[in-house]
Amino acid sequence: MKKLLYIASSAILVACSSSKEAIAIDNDDTTDYAEKFAKTITAKDLGQHLFVYASDEFEGRDTGEPGQKKAVKYLKDFYISKGIKSPIGGNDYFQEVPSSYLSNNRRGMKLKDSENVVAFIKGTEKPDEIVIISAHLDHEGVKNGEIYNGADDDGSGTVAILEIAEAFKKASDAGKGPKRSVLFLHVTGEEKGLLGSKYYTENPIFPLANTVTDLNIDMVGRVDERHKGTPNYVYLIGSDKLSTELHNISEAMNKKYTNIDIDYKYNDENDPNRFYYRSDHYNFAKHNIPIIFYFNGTHADYHKPTDTPDKINYELLENRTRLVFHTAWEVANREKRIIVDKAEK
Repeated sequence: MKKLLYIASSAILVACSSSKEAIAIDNDDTTDYAEKFAKTITAKDLGQHLFVYASDEFEGRDTGEPGQKKAVKYLKDFYISKGIKSPIGGNDYFQEVPSSYLSNNRRGMKLKDSENVVAFIKGTEKPDEIVIISAHLDHEGVKNGEIYNGADDDGSGTVAILEIAEAFKKASDAGKGPKRSVLFLHVTGEEKGLLGSKYYTENPIFPLANTVTDLNIDMVGRVDERHKGTPNYVYLIGSDKLSTELHNISEAMNKKYTNIDIDYKYNDENDPNRFYYRSDHYNFAKHNIPIIFYFNGTHADYHKPTDTPDKINYELLENRTRLVFHTAWEVANREKRIIVDKAEK
C-alpha cells in the first residue's frame, strides 16, 4: 500500500511537470507527423498513470462511490494540467449521470449519482465531425474487504486515452491539430451494464449524426492464454461490422506503424462470448456509428482482486495504444468522412 501511494505521488509530479514539454517540429513535407506524435505515447508514462489509477487509494472505482469520485478527479486534473479543454465549457469535465437513471436501468440495485468524464480537441477544418475515443472509468469496487483494482479492466484503456489525448494536444499546439474534432470519453457504469455509454448516446454532447466513429479500448494491458507464446497481438472486434473503410484503415495503420498480430477470433458472429455486445462501443454501434473494440481477451485475474498494475505488460500497452492513436489520427485527418456501407435497419 505504501509503495503504491509513493508511486502515485511521484506520477502526479511527473504528469504536472511534463505539461511544460514542447515538441520540436520539422516542417519538411516528408515529415510523418502521426509517427512523430505517436512516439510521445510511452510505456513509462502509461505505467505512471496506471499505478495511480489502479491503486488501493481509488478503492476499485465502484460506480458512484468515493473511490470512483477520486478517479474522475484524477482524470479531470490531468486534462486541466495539459490544457485540454472540456466540450461542456470551463472547468466542467463531467457529464452528470443521475442516480435515478442508473438505478432505473439496473433493476434491483440502487446506484448513486455518477459522471462520465469528457475532454475535447476541436478540429481545424471539420470541427462538427466528431471522432470518439472511449474507455470505461469504473470497476468492481470493494468486495468482502478486498479491493478490485481493475488495472487491466479498464485502467489500461483509461490511461491509454490520457496518452492519446496528450499526443493529439501536442500536435495541436504545434499547429498540426486534427481536421475533425476528437472527443475523449471516459464512461461510468460499464460494469453495471454499459450504463454510462448508454446515457451518453441518449444524451449526446454532440449529435450522433455527426459522430464519425467510436474507438473503444477495454482491456489492452495483458496477454491471454491463447497468446502466451506470441504476445504481440490484440483482438479487434467490430471493425468491419458497419464500415469496410474503417476496417481497411485499421489494417493499413497497423501494417504501416505497429505490426501487431490482429486477431479477429471474437469478431465471429457465432462467437459464444458475444464480446461485440459487452462493452461500451455497442451503444454507438446500435446507432450505426462505426466502431472498433480493442481487447486483449480475458485472463486468470479478470474480475478478481489480483488484477493489479504490476501485472501489466507496459510495452504491449504502449504499442496497442499507438495503434488506436494512428487509427484515430487517420480517421480524423482524412479528406472525406468514412463511409457507413453496412448500416443496419
